[in-house]
Amino acid sequence: MSELERRAAVHAALGDVARLRVVDTLRLGDASPSELSTALGMPSNLLAFHLKALESAGLITRHRSEGDGRRTYLRLVRDALDGLGLGQLSAPERVVFVSTANSARSHLAAALWRRASDIPTASAGTHPAERIDPGAVEAAGRRQLPLPRVRPQHLDEVLRDGDVVVTVCDRAHEELRPTAATRLHWSIPDPVRVGTEAAYDAAYDELAARVVDLAQRYPRAS
Repeated sequence: MSELERRAAVHAALGDVARLRVVDTLRLGDASPSELSTALGMPSNLLAFHLKALESAGLITRHRSEGDGRRTYLRLVRDALDGLGLGQLSAPERVVFVSTANSARSHLAAALWRRASDIPTASAGTHPAERIDPGAVEAAGRRQLPLPRVRPQHLDEVLRDGDVVVTVCDRAHEELRPTAATRLHWSIPDPVRVGTEAAYDAAYDELAARVVDLAQRYPRAS
């Protein structure tokens, strides 16, 4: 497929209100088909039809959850919508990044957010570890990112009214899924489980890109 044909396929796939709603939802975070069906009020068979069209146009991908292996998450392909513009969102009081242990991904995400936005941030875990993971500290050091050495905290100690919660861990997302908190999900593979420098760097890069994308959706504080 030529670049011209690819662009035409993208525009064709987006030329439907339902598919635009799917894409707008996935711009903010990853979601399973059942979560999308509920969020959009769309029957599963109709959603499957639209997802197939978006996949064929190269706009979305699927991957297995690291928590519940029966679950898949849909992800918008990075850069697929370059040049199409982003709508503004209402700014929250804070953005709180959540993982299971609050030892790597959530701390890195919060540190990256402080660099990208003036909206306050915090991080927390559903089952916090004793300390920040050394691999996360080293990954931050390689990128000259200030990473505060604070004790991992439980979400119940951190969460306040007005927060937007961003889960960066499949297990944490699936554990919190029944709650009513305003929440986005970024399905980021756990670098601690792999333990290699490459795994930490890959998590860092994915978080950095998503943080910038989300920060651009919120107006700057006056």
